[in-house]
Amino acid sequence: MPELTPFALYLAAASVLAITPGPGIFYVAARTLAGGRREGIASSFGTGLGGMIHVLAASLGVSAIVLESSELFSALKLFGAVYLVWLGFRTFQAARLKGATGGDDGAAVGPVGPRRAFREGVLVEALNPKTAIFFLAFIPQFANPSAGLIALQFVVLGSVSIALNTLADIVVAVVASGIQDGAAARPGLIRRLREASGGAMIALGVCLALAKHPAA
Repeated sequence: MPELTPFALYLAAASVLAITPGPGIFYVAARTLAGGRREGIASSFGTGLGGMIHVLAASLGVSAIVLESSELFSALKLFGAVYLVWLGFRTFQAARLKGATGGDDGAAVGPVGPRRAFREGVLVEALNPKTAIFFLAFIPQFANPSAGLIALQFVVLGSVSIALNTLADIVVAVVASGIQDGAAARPGLIRRLREASGGAMIALGVCLALAKHPAA
């Protein structure tokens, strides 16, 4: 295990990164505004599991193999980008449709349920190769080779980062649900917030599609 001072530094850096807006946070916010706190929290745990997939893959060397192959990196990158853009477009379209009809019926504008929100959260994070790059570039700086079991240290440090990210996402879900409750009498505000979340996810998807291979 890392010494106290390096670990404290790691906690500080991981905490800052946890509250930095990214695909997971925007997805959780959009899901909460559309389906309420339960869906938001479910999606938070989904993004957490998606992040753990990257942690375990990196500890086993799978992520390094993917990142060494420009073809595999590009495939994962495009899958993730398309999925983000699709979710963002669906969120934006649902907000517009609800605003136009004034209703809340139909699968396109209504809640999807915690289970689906969880599954989509997993995919949002698991299909983001930038998460793999982050773990491979960030965590090894805080591993202690003299302590041995580097893979175990990687999993422990990665799990701490994922826990902080999930906590930040849950806070976003709680705050977004509070906004949703407080703005119940102002549907126009909720519509604009949903549109903003959808637009942010589309923008992030486009940025992901344009991301270069780290070896380039």
